[in-house]
Formats: sequence, C-alpha cells, structure tokens
Amino acid sequence: MAICPVCNGFEKLEATCSSCGSSMEDSGRLMDFYDDYSAYMPIDQMKMEDGYPWDFQKEECPHLLKCPSCGQDSVKFIKE
Repeated sequence: MAICPVCNGFEKLEATCSSCGSSMEDSGRLMDFYDDYSAYMPIDQMKMEDGYPWDFQKEECPHLLKCPSCGQDSVKFIKE
C-alpha cells in the first residue's frame, strides 16, 4: 500500500492558478468532498469510484486545489 507524501505531511503541494497566476491552496483529497461519509471510506475503494480510472493503478492521490483569488478549482495527481 502506497502513501501520499502530501496527505502525510512529507511534502507541501505548490501550484499556480492557470487563470490568474496566484498561488493555489491544497484543499485535500478530492474524494473527501463527495459526500458526508467519503472521508471515512477506504482510500483505495474511493479511487475505484472517483471518476479517474487510472489513479488506483498508477498509485496517484487526486488533490483538489482552489485559488483564493479567483475561485478557480483544479485537480492535481500526487505520486504515492
């Protein structure tokens, strides 16, 4: 089982907004926002249902990024 270095605090996620150039903020794992209980489900199980068919196979953790300046959202895949 692989672990995400960002989720576990080993690395900090830095990204620039493609719309306005501001620094984006990491909002955490994308699947934590699906419903009230998704944050409590097994991570590998959620990867099978998150709409990204390759993230489980490639051992990538999808993180939701949000721009505090313009509100733009994006997803970045972190290698586990």
